[in-house]
Amino acid sequence: MPSRIPSCADIAAGATRSVGSDGRFPDGGAWRIEIPSVEGPAALSAVLDEAARIEVPVHRVSQGSGVMMLRDAEIEAMLSVAGDYGTEVCLFLGPRGTWDIGAGTKTTSGGAGSRARGIDQVTHSIDDARRACDLGIRNLLVADEGVLWSLHLMRTVGELPSDLRLKLSVLVGPANPIGFQVAAGLGADSINVQGDLTMEQVAQMRLASPATLDLYLEAPDDLGGYVRLTEAAELIRVAAPVYVKFGLRNAPVMYPTGKHLEELAMATGVERVRRARLTLDLLERSGGAPLPMSPVGDPTLPVPPRFVLSDG
Repeated sequence: MPSRIPSCADIAAGATRSVGSDGRFPDGGAWRIEIPSVEGPAALSAVLDEAARIEVPVHRVSQGSGVMMLRDAEIEAMLSVAGDYGTEVCLFLGPRGTWDIGAGTKTTSGGAGSRARGIDQVTHSIDDARRACDLGIRNLLVADEGVLWSLHLMRTVGELPSDLRLKLSVLVGPANPIGFQVAAGLGADSINVQGDLTMEQVAQMRLASPATLDLYLEAPDDLGGYVRLTEAAELIRVAAPVYVKFGLRNAPVMYPTGKHLEELAMATGVERVRRARLTLDLLERSGGAPLPMSPVGDPTLPVPPRFVLSDG
């Protein structure tokens, strides 16, 4: 942990794409693979079976429909399936503003986006977190700074498990290094940054905080639709420790998912694994990844500096 938080001047002077990151996960690895939008037990089984078949290590899967859209038995089934592969399961908290009755998200400005609207939605998100943790989940995806800070404080005082990991959604992900510091200070352990940043801007994020970066190498259309598979080696080199993620261009938005979309969730999940395999093939043809990948099975993350509440 740094003795002090880097300033704007430190970051501007020190972060260039020519300087690689010496940050690592606690297990010594520099990068991990995440498959996002894995919506329920059937999709998870399809994803992990395909990953085993084509030899793609999957360190983490994340889900976008939310804890509230899964029954207890479905969450337990996901943990059971993932446990057989050593894969971590991350579930989204809800509800969120984009599903609410407010018209702001339908305007050209997008309103408050996916943030929690009002104290009721904050409370519902906390209830989701408690329920998920009681069932064994130890990674939650958060799209609101107030919810993030609340969960971090609860974790600090023992109201939630001390080994709970909080992951900030790309829907509110920072686009500059000071915002990255703030997210880490509020309790985020793993932070989705905007995936269309330049290489130097990604390097600036890394210099700002030791918090883990989450970075889409391919983004779904509603997040930009970019495909950066050929930049994987350089992004890993400057961003470590980093989860590289594989969204899917030209795929329909399917949140919230249910039985009516199960086959679509399975098919798109399998294709995300194929995108990961394409990236591994690219790396192998170019001489291999520039830094070592973590082994599957240890989800622990670096702990960045946090904000502290003053008694005064």
